[in-house]
Amino acid sequence: MSTNKIVVIGSANTDMVVKSKKLPLPGETILGGTFFMNAGGKGANQAVAAARLGGNVTLVAKVGNDIFGTQTISGLKNEQIVTDYVFIDDTTPSGTALIMVNEEGENCIVVAPGANGQLLPPDIARVKNISDAEIILMQLEIPMETIAAVAKIAKANKQKVIINPAPAQKLADELLNGLFLITPNETEATLLTGIKVEDEATAAQAADIFLSKGVQNVIITLGKQGAYFKNADGTLKIDAPVVKAMDTTAAGDTFSGALTVALTEKKDWVNAIKFAVEAASISVTRMGAQASVPYRKEMSN
Repeated sequence: MSTNKIVVIGSANTDMVVKSKKLPLPGETILGGTFFMNAGGKGANQAVAAARLGGNVTLVAKVGNDIFGTQTISGLKNEQIVTDYVFIDDTTPSGTALIMVNEEGENCIVVAPGANGQLLPPDIARVKNISDAEIILMQLEIPMETIAAVAKIAKANKQKVIINPAPAQKLADELLNGLFLITPNETEATLLTGIKVEDEATAAQAADIFLSKGVQNVIITLGKQGAYFKNADGTLKIDAPVVKAMDTTAAGDTFSGALTVALTEKKDWVNAIKFAVEAASISVTRMGAQASVPYRKEMSN
C-alpha cells in the first residue's frame, strides 16, 4: 500500500440496477430484467478503486441514518478505507441511484442525492486529514460550494487537486485556475468547453481551453478510444485494450481512482494513464459500480 495519502471527497449512494435487453422508452414497461443492488456514488466508487489498487485512502462523505448508510460505512471499512469523516445526517436519507443497463452495456441513471447534498463546508472544516493528503480527488455529486471550499484550502496548502467533472455541469473559472488535473469524458469536456469532443483532434482543442483557464494537466477519456492527455509540456494518446463491455457504470470512477494511485506512486504520465485505462477496461467487463472495480493483483503492473 502506498504511504502517500489520498483523500476522496464526494458522494456515497446505494445503486439499484436492472439489466434488460433494451432501455425502455417513455411510458414503456419492459418485462424480463435482472435486479442487482450495489454500493455506488462517484465518491465512494473512486475511493474503492483507489483502495483496491493500493492507495492509502480516506473518504469524506455524508450518508443518512438508515440501512443504506449503515451498509455503506460497513462496505467502505471492508475495503480498508478510513471512514472517520463519513458523516451521518439524521434528517436526510442516504443517496440512492436507479440504473438501467441494456445488453450493450449502455446505461441511464437517475440519482436522488439525499444526504450527499448536505455535505457542506462546515463538515470540511472538521476533516483533519485534508492537510496531509498528497492528492485530493473530487467529483460533482456534492454541493459546488463544498468543492470550492476544498479547492481553496488545497490551494493555500499547495496540494494537488483532481476534479472528475461528473455529472457534467459548468465550473467557475476560479475553480479551474491552478487546478492540478481535470479528467472529463467526451460529454463532460463538450459541456465545459463548447467543443464537441469526438476524437483526438477535438480533444486537443478542448484541452487547450482548459489549459487557457489555468488547469495544469488535462486528461479527456474517450471510452474505447482510450485517453488523451495534454499539458504545457506536450500531449499523449493512450489506447484502450479491446474488450466486450457489459456495463460501463463506474468506468470513469475506476479510471480516476486508479490514476490517483499511480500518481502517488510517482509513475510518469504515460504509465499512470496506461494503468488507469487498464483498470477502467477491466471494470466495463463486469456488472455493477464498486463490484466491477479490479484489485491490484489483477493488473499487469
